Amino acid sequence: MHTFKKEERLCNKKLIDGLFHNGSSFLCYPFRASWMLSDAEQQFPVQVLFAVAKKRYKRAVDRNLIKRLMREAYRLNKQSLLYSPLTDADKRIVLSIGYIGKEIGDFAFVEKKMLKLLGQMAAEVSK
Repeated sequence: MHTFKKEERLCNKKLIDGLFHNGSSFLCYPFRASWMLSDAEQQFPVQVLFAVAKKRYKRAVDRNLIKRLMREAYRLNKQSLLYSPLTDADKRIVLSIGYIGKEIGDFAFVEKKMLKLLGQMAAEVSK
């Protein structure tokens, strides 16, 4: 099940505001993850938002490339590293992954770091 559907994307303004005001966060270079437990009934255990700073990457093509790489790495690895532990614990979260790196890495680099981030995320939520 390597899909990334609309229901898995975080679009709700209230949830996004609550996430950045009340959520927890940690760094896993080149990513910054902010997360919060959600009590809203969701079809999937995680709703996720991907962000790249316009201040650091002025050109939209660069920001879009980074977000595409992040989404693909997340899509391929979410089931085994994040969904399974959350489903077992019966928890639902909202998650924001921001790119804070200084240069654009290739897919192998982004995927390796995304694996580390998802493992760390599962450990944080299970505490």
